[in-house]
Amino acid sequence: MRQPPAAGLGLGLALLSAVTFATSGTFARSLIDAGWSAEAAVAARVGIAALVVAIPAALSLRGKWDVLRRNLAAIGVFGLLGVATAQVCFFNAVRYLPVGVALLLEYLGIILVVGWMWLVHGHRPRRLTVAGSVAAIAGLFFVLDLTGATGLDPVGVLWGLLAAVGLAGYFVLAGRADAGLPSVAMASGGMAVGAAVLVLLGAVGVLPLRATFGEVTFAGQRTSWLLPIVGLSLVAAVVAYLAGIAGTRILGARLSSFVGLTEVMFAVLIAWLVLGELPTVVQLVGGALIVAGVALVRVDELRAPRPEERPEPRPAEPALP
Repeated sequence: MRQPPAAGLGLGLALLSAVTFATSGTFARSLIDAGWSAEAAVAARVGIAALVVAIPAALSLRGKWDVLRRNLAAIGVFGLLGVATAQVCFFNAVRYLPVGVALLLEYLGIILVVGWMWLVHGHRPRRLTVAGSVAAIAGLFFVLDLTGATGLDPVGVLWGLLAAVGLAGYFVLAGRADAGLPSVAMASGGMAVGAAVLVLLGAVGVLPLRATFGEVTFAGQRTSWLLPIVGLSLVAAVVAYLAGIAGTRILGARLSSFVGLTEVMFAVLIAWLVLGELPTVVQLVGGALIVAGVALVRVDELRAPRPEERPEPRPAEPALP
């Protein structure tokens, strides 16, 4: 009998996914500083990644093309909100904020899902989820460091909070996806839709699609613009997502989602090593509270629901920041 994959392999893949996802803000910063618009950077990232992931997506859909046709509308909305909106807002936040702070703001989207399920679907959160939400909101005040001498740019904070809305949309839409639709197919389709819409809106002048094709500064060195583009599309998207899928299949969605929380830690570390960015002590305390709050919400998901509660839809795969 074939032995199941080792848990150590699953943990390694989940950590690889978190590390590679965490590089997106650092790669994007080098392009944005060189004159790229956030919209152009996102379009390049998800467009190239969609083409690469299309191959395993097509293989996963053999004999299931009717499932794809049935879910075209859902994939379209997912691409608009969960991919394009979330990533454009995050990359715009990176223009004004340290990468780690921008990512912490985006992660508040998980808390927004709690409020959405309560207000719209009547799923009243339990005490542990409430405690986690309160901890995350308290952490937000520390991250913003409102009493500090160097305040954060409010424009960047607004973009970060809008990214949280996009991430919340990702979780809600992914959780409602047809169980018969392979996750890799939904990801490829969503990224293709996101890239196509951004290019279309840029072509008609609604969104700025600015790109430069000379040298950029990355890790303090001048290099070709192709380096961050390859990093964004292949490392921070293709490798990150495929490793996340493989890790999730071994560890399960819930355990892998906990491992995915290490993305924030890796993002702060990478931004420090490559960009010299390091949050203040107060912001690090706030970041710890946000991660702890999100973890409490995840722990509450592991508990069996009360008889009167209906199960809430949850995403099967880690998010694309």
